[in-house]
Amino acid sequence: MEFIAPKQVDRILLVLRIVFLLTLLGIGLAAFRHFTTISPTEAMTPAVLALTGIFALGGIIVLSDMLIGHKQITTLSAVYFGLLLGLLLGNILCTALDPFFFDWQANKTESPLRQGMTVLVSVIACYICVSLLLQTKDDFRFVIPYVEFSRQVKGNKALLLDTSVIIDGRIADLCETRLFDNRMIIPRFVLNELQAVADSGDRLKRNRGRRGLDILKRMQSNPKLDIQFHDGNIAGAEDVRKVDERLVLLARVLDARVVTNDFNLNKIAQIQGVEVINLNELANALKSVALPGEILQIKIVKQGDQPGQGVGYLEDGTMVVIEAGRQFLNQDVPVTVTSVIQTPAGRMIFGRAERGPNDIKPVESKTTTMVAFPPHNAEGGFPHPNSSGNQGS
Repeated sequence: MEFIAPKQVDRILLVLRIVFLLTLLGIGLAAFRHFTTISPTEAMTPAVLALTGIFALGGIIVLSDMLIGHKQITTLSAVYFGLLLGLLLGNILCTALDPFFFDWQANKTESPLRQGMTVLVSVIACYICVSLLLQTKDDFRFVIPYVEFSRQVKGNKALLLDTSVIIDGRIADLCETRLFDNRMIIPRFVLNELQAVADSGDRLKRNRGRRGLDILKRMQSNPKLDIQFHDGNIAGAEDVRKVDERLVLLARVLDARVVTNDFNLNKIAQIQGVEVINLNELANALKSVALPGEILQIKIVKQGDQPGQGVGYLEDGTMVVIEAGRQFLNQDVPVTVTSVIQTPAGRMIFGRAERGPNDIKPVESKTTTMVAFPPHNAEGGFPHPNSSGNQGS
């Protein structure tokens, strides 16, 4: 599916607005010519007013369209159905009020009082209906017929990506294998969180955030992926500050699945009845990338919990616990994988620091250098190792 770029949309809107203003200008000139043809001297003022009023109305409409950005089809649908309901209810109310207010009038249809009352009641009903639908458009339903102000999803459910799965990077590899052909939605608040991580003062977090942005750019460059950004506000989410809660709420509104590596988000979504795809569980169903005996190049960034342990991380954030790695802090060392543990909460790799096959391990060097020297002789020197044997012989 092909999408129109934002710059191309702006050009199309500019052309549309110019054509709209030129059309209104033509209508205004036609009205001006009509008034001046009837009475050239007396109708000059109405003609000028008609021309100016029509063109000013067009300018107000275009200006309002430019100021109101990010319009959504759900909002427009709510306004449309609200106006229809308001006019219908206004007409019904005026018909019901006729016997109470207009019994003394002979001509009910032509009465200015009845016309004014009809307009007033219709305006009030339209305002109430439009306001009600705008505030409840995400969960308001009609019973007969069944109508819901939400996007109709055809085919597979859309996938909502969270920050952890973007930084992880495996989602891009899976998409390139054509495993997922679903429409992928990235909410604006997830993108903002990713940008905040990329701008963090902590170097590790900053590198992870930049990696996530690179992964996102890589996914966007894939022509086979249908990636969209969701900018709309969610009804009932004004007071929700946590990204996880807003993500679950958005998934319920859009009837989408959440793709995440976050164990807590996985549990929260399942409790609220939202389908979740956990890449860690998917990796657990497959084979692990790091196998025992494999050598990885890891930078040890901090000390471990146990004596002598060091801790490093892979590019995707996987923790690597390294035996005898504390002495190589802030150094890149080859690590031999000894075991891999995969859980729903993530993957953990255990390894042993290596400096090469011919190098003596620093831990063993302490024992090899501690040798016992014999006591020196009376002359102040050390006896020859074989001197005692020679004397004995």
